Amino acid sequence: MSEIASELDSESSNERFARGSRLVDLLSKTGLSLAILAVILYGSFSSPAFFTTGNFLNILTSMSIIGIVVVGMTFVLVVGGLADLSVPATIACGAILSLGLQPVIGPVPAFVVAVALSGLIGSVNGVLVGYLGVNPIIATLGIGTIALGIVQAAVGGVIVYGANPESAEFVKGRLFGIPVVVLIFLAVAVIGHFILARSFWGRWTLATGGNYSAAEASAVPVKAVKAGAFVITAVAAGISGGLLGLTLQSARPLIGQGYEFSAITAVVVGGVSIMGGFGSVPRAIAGLIFVQLLTNVMVLDGVRTPIQGFVLGILIAGAVGMDSALRKRGVA
Repeated sequence: MSEIASELDSESSNERFARGSRLVDLLSKTGLSLAILAVILYGSFSSPAFFTTGNFLNILTSMSIIGIVVVGMTFVLVVGGLADLSVPATIACGAILSLGLQPVIGPVPAFVVAVALSGLIGSVNGVLVGYLGVNPIIATLGIGTIALGIVQAAVGGVIVYGANPESAEFVKGRLFGIPVVVLIFLAVAVIGHFILARSFWGRWTLATGGNYSAAEASAVPVKAVKAGAFVITAVAAGISGGLLGLTLQSARPLIGQGYEFSAITAVVVGGVSIMGGFGSVPRAIAGLIFVQLLTNVMVLDGVRTPIQGFVLGILIAGAVGMDSALRKRGVA
């Protein structure tokens, strides 16, 4: 009788565990969509300004600038690179060079050079992290500090202004009624999604982040893949910085401050694993939409900035906790 009771208890425990796993799996797939819907419903009732065309265009524009960085940061987290803290300096590099070089070589070449030099910052990060094994946080923080110092020295710490109004009008303009910045973000997101989900490089990225040793044993060029993630992020940050500079028609060395935190928050809240091996660009963008909508609602409701930071911090902690729970249950 005791053996039968023990077997029944074991089956009951297994059933409870299975139900718990299914519940966690369901929450991981639908929880963010429900949260976005809840924020939209709350915002529409709490503020008459929320559900207006002007407000949504403002959300889309600001979301697009950050969203380009989010696409790049997704690669860093998926490959197991923790985070890229050189993003603020890279954005500053893209913004300042895209404006400062306009009188010399023209707006389009200036933008291209700015993005290319931003990618150089990512290349240095990639070599340090991917090939030399330096801790990503230390490497990117150090390189970001050096790059920001070089940028500040180049412009003397002052504000750089644009010299080509036509380029600003183009970036601020609309195509088919959609802001150009939004269209550029969508193009970057589609390309990023294709690379991560549909290409061999994306499969290598997921494999390297999931199990570095196993991927290396399977002839995956893990060092190059890990380094490449930081190059992708730097290029994305350079594009974002260039667009930000052209939109504002001014840039200063600290123009990118805080963008790394916003990008990391969106990616982690979107369910991309901070430990690597799991995630996608659509998930990260869903996290970005939720964070941007929530921030907008808090601004419209008059919530103070420190409280906003506290709320976003809780979101990160909750997302990391969910990631840990999913990994323990084998759902992710």
